[in-house]
Amino acid sequence: MSEEAVGIVDPAQSFKAFLETFQSKDGVLKYRERIHELIRMNQKSLIVDFDDLILHDRELANYVLDKPLEALNAFSQALQEIVSREYPEYARLVKRFYVRIRNPPEIFKIRGLNSDYIGKLVAIEGIVTRVTRIDAKLVKAVYRHVAEGEIHEFEYPPEGSVTEKVEKPPYCLICRKPGKFDLVVEKSEFIDWQKIVVQEKPEEVPGGQIPRSIEAILTADIVDSVRPGDRVVLTGVLRVQPLTGSPEARSSRSLFSFYIDVNHVEVQEKVLEEIVITREDEERIRELARDPWIREKIIASIAPGIYGYWDIKEAIALMLFGGTPKLLPDGTRIRGDIHVLITGDPGTAKSQLLQFTARIAPRGLYTSGKGSTAAGLTATVLRDKLTGEYYLEAGALVLADGGLACIDEIDKMREEDRSAIHEALEQQTVSIAKAGIVARLNARASVLAAGNPKHGRYDPTIPVSKNIDLPPTILSRFDLIFIVRDIPHKERDRRLAKHILGIHAEAERAKSFIDPQLLKKYVSYARRYIRPQLTPEAAKLIEEFYVSLRQASLTTSEGEVSAIAITPRQLEALIRLAEAHAKMALKQKAIIEDAEEAIRIMMSTLSIVGIDVETGRLDIDVLETGVSASKREKKKRFTQFLFKLLEEVGGEIEMNELYKKAAEQGFEKEFVREVVMELKNSGELYEPRIGKIAKVK
Repeated sequence: MSEEAVGIVDPAQSFKAFLETFQSKDGVLKYRERIHELIRMNQKSLIVDFDDLILHDRELANYVLDKPLEALNAFSQALQEIVSREYPEYARLVKRFYVRIRNPPEIFKIRGLNSDYIGKLVAIEGIVTRVTRIDAKLVKAVYRHVAEGEIHEFEYPPEGSVTEKVEKPPYCLICRKPGKFDLVVEKSEFIDWQKIVVQEKPEEVPGGQIPRSIEAILTADIVDSVRPGDRVVLTGVLRVQPLTGSPEARSSRSLFSFYIDVNHVEVQEKVLEEIVITREDEERIRELARDPWIREKIIASIAPGIYGYWDIKEAIALMLFGGTPKLLPDGTRIRGDIHVLITGDPGTAKSQLLQFTARIAPRGLYTSGKGSTAAGLTATVLRDKLTGEYYLEAGALVLADGGLACIDEIDKMREEDRSAIHEALEQQTVSIAKAGIVARLNARASVLAAGNPKHGRYDPTIPVSKNIDLPPTILSRFDLIFIVRDIPHKERDRRLAKHILGIHAEAERAKSFIDPQLLKKYVSYARRYIRPQLTPEAAKLIEEFYVSLRQASLTTSEGEVSAIAITPRQLEALIRLAEAHAKMALKQKAIIEDAEEAIRIMMSTLSIVGIDVETGRLDIDVLETGVSASKREKKKRFTQFLFKLLEEVGGEIEMNELYKKAAEQGFEKEFVREVVMELKNSGELYEPRIGKIAKVK
């Protein structure tokens, strides 16, 4: 207890004076107003700002920090007296009132809490990873004692005593004799009780360490105020409880674990709130935005140590800023987040780009596909060892809600794990139905993924879906897909070598145009306050581009349906990219220039990944379905030819004979083998003998 706190004689009276007399700057009796509001809104809790306590009485504020349990009890008593005096009916209706302290002077890191702070008021910041069900906690017990034919009923603990645990009394408070006491449940008083686990924020965890977590207890009207994945600031009393679980802990009985008895919960609802932007920062951000070359400077500041890749860096910049999410009146949500996939040859600095992006994003998470399971990416249901009940634990995409998730080695993920990110990419939620828990968590994150081609190096002679070991359903959800090819080129290789040698010789060379911390604040500011809208001219340009590409997809003169060049999915991506391009310069309107840049970057990726390698034409089906329109038509022709041939030869045919006959019709041997294998897998063909095929009747 500090020297200053000694002077508090009656904390309840001091606090009562504070509530009745404290005035805000404009002369309003702030807490009188809050008490009126509390009654009007039918609430039990009064929120008190710690700064106001300091302004009113520094001794009282110190007393709250040093002796929070006594102080909060006295405060609640003072509030009860004021409400009982002015609103007696409401006071009779609500048995208990609570005073909740907000914004104490220091917010601790979870790993900064130690035994020096036991019994003190602390505030911590972190992510909620686990929430248990709500139980009832006994706070005022009524016991019945039957002695010599008389029935005594008494409350325990008696009025005015400060205690946490409600235990059986040593003797009857009426006849002062020991005996058997029965709890009268219907007359006793209970409050709601819930346990949550709060984990350190990923960006605060020191390298190579596991994130620490701490249990917290919510009671009364603050239960159920948080969900897994929420970022919270908890204010409460640091306490200890005997350690359970390990045999050493049970035998020694001197080991205790920390937990927080929570007094106030603040959920950082608005994404990116945790990055504090001061007035000076805002001035610097606005000054940066006035620079006509600001976009180029931002792109050049992304991974300056990596040579080249201008388009990829631009895509990452657009992704950091993101488009504008829309919520329609019917509840449909259109995502504003941009997803980018980088695939390419080994040693092309893909992982470095991802690591940098995770560091610069205001809420970035980096994970590797090999070390991630479906449950680790989305959410998992675990069982509590002590109670046996199930609870939800949030995964990486839920923890990255409102930020950016970087998934490296996405091609190395198991098939069932990969399918878990389908919903998170398009619907931006994670649905889970396990062990009787049916829940839907938000995963409003942009995804930047990277992976190697299936055959080690990218093969331009086969379509992108054959190169990348990802199902077309996932490929089609990425707004931009980049292929990084490592092709020897004398001049470019010389420049790259000079760049790398220069960085090794002098690290300062890789200095970015904009300081990384300022860039992080710039991105956070843009995402928080800038909501660009397309101007009619920009919308018209995107519309014309979309329609002209669709026109190219009309039926050809031979009556065949030609390749579809673009779908509404790419149209939405264009809108997002144009909005993000405007947001980069802090503009509230996306003009023609933004739409042109969105179309340029979209076409630069489509012209590589959306090409039908056989016809050389743009065909979005290569991405959407994994099969180009020309190949689908060819398969159809071959299947008709094959079934007709089987009928002519009496139901079965040698494979070598089939290759010969197919070659006469212009079908290559590799193509024939692939289609026959597909038909066998689908059950339309079978092998009566080795080397022969027949149609299933």
